[in-house]
Amino acid sequence: MSYFICNSDASVKSDSVRIRIMFYNTENLFDVSDDPLTDDNDFLPSGLMRWNIGRYKKKISSLYKTIIAAGEWDSPAIVAMCEVENRKVLEDLVEGTNLSGYGYGIIHEDSPDARGIDVCLIFRKDIVRIAGYRYFKPETDGEFRSRSILYTKCIIMNDTLHLLVNHWPSRRGGVLAGDELRDKISAKAASVADSINALSPGQQKIIITGDFNCSPEDLAVKSFTDDKFLINVTRRNRSGIPGTYRYQGTWEIIDQFIVSYGLINSSHGLFAGDNPFRIFDADFLLARDPKYPGPVPFSTYRGYRYQGGFSDHLPVLLDLGFR
Repeated sequence: MSYFICNSDASVKSDSVRIRIMFYNTENLFDVSDDPLTDDNDFLPSGLMRWNIGRYKKKISSLYKTIIAAGEWDSPAIVAMCEVENRKVLEDLVEGTNLSGYGYGIIHEDSPDARGIDVCLIFRKDIVRIAGYRYFKPETDGEFRSRSILYTKCIIMNDTLHLLVNHWPSRRGGVLAGDELRDKISAKAASVADSINALSPGQQKIIITGDFNCSPEDLAVKSFTDDKFLINVTRRNRSGIPGTYRYQGTWEIIDQFIVSYGLINSSHGLFAGDNPFRIFDADFLLARDPKYPGPVPFSTYRGYRYQGGFSDHLPVLLDLGFR
C-alpha cells in the first residue's frame, strides 16, 4: 500500500481526555464558480438552485457554527465531510471563519464524481499528525464516476489511527439504485481495512465512517462486521433522535461509524469507550417537518426551495480517549 506523505506537527499533551471525530454530509457545499469539468450548473447564480455569493457565505458560516457547537466549543480534532466541491470551499471554511484560530489542515482531492462532490477531511495540526493518505477507487467494468474512499493514517499522541471516509452512491430512483456500485465500493473499503488489520491482527486501530446511503442492517454495511475485528458502534445509538436523515417521515441512520476491536479493547493509547457514538442533534439543526409529525434536519434546500438551513443530514460524532 503506497501513501502520499505530508508533514504536520502534533504537540497535544498526553493528559488530554477526549479526541472527538466528526463526520458530516454538508449537503451540496458548492462555491459559485463554474467548473467546466463537472456538472455543477444547478449551483451557479444562473442555475436551477439560484446559488449565489450570499447563500454561499451563509452556508460556510453555518458549517463553522455546527463544527464549533459539535466540539462543545473546543473544535473537533478531525472533521470528515462529504458533498464538498473543492479545496477552495474548505479553505474558505478553515481560513475565512473563526476556525482559523484552531490551525486546521486540509486533505482533499477531486473525485471522479460526475457532480464534482468529494470526500475530504480537516484536522487540527496541534493534535493530529498525518503520516500519509490515499484515495481508493473500486475496480469497475466501466468508468468509475462516484466518490473515492479517503484513507488517512493519523498519528495522535504517538498512537496510530487508520481512518477511512466514504460517501456511497445514493438510492435515488429506488432501493436497488446504485446497489451494484455500492457493493463494489464496500468491498474495496473492506479490503483496505483487511490489509491494515493483517499487519497485526486484532490490534490495529481503525475507523470507517461516512454516508453509506443505507442502514447498519444493510448487507453492504454488515459485510464490514462479518469479520471479527470490526464493530458498527452506530447500533449503540443512545442519542435523543433515532437517525441522521429523514425520508417521508421515517428516520434512518445512514451516517455511521464502524471501529475495530483494536480500539474497543485497547489497554494503552487511543481507545473507544462503551458508548463512543452519538448523533449531534442540536436544536438549531432541526426544523418542523411540514408533511409528517416531528422534526427533520433543517436543510439548505427543501426540494428546489431555499430554506437557508444547515444540511439535510445530522452530523455524527465519535469520542476517543487516551490512556
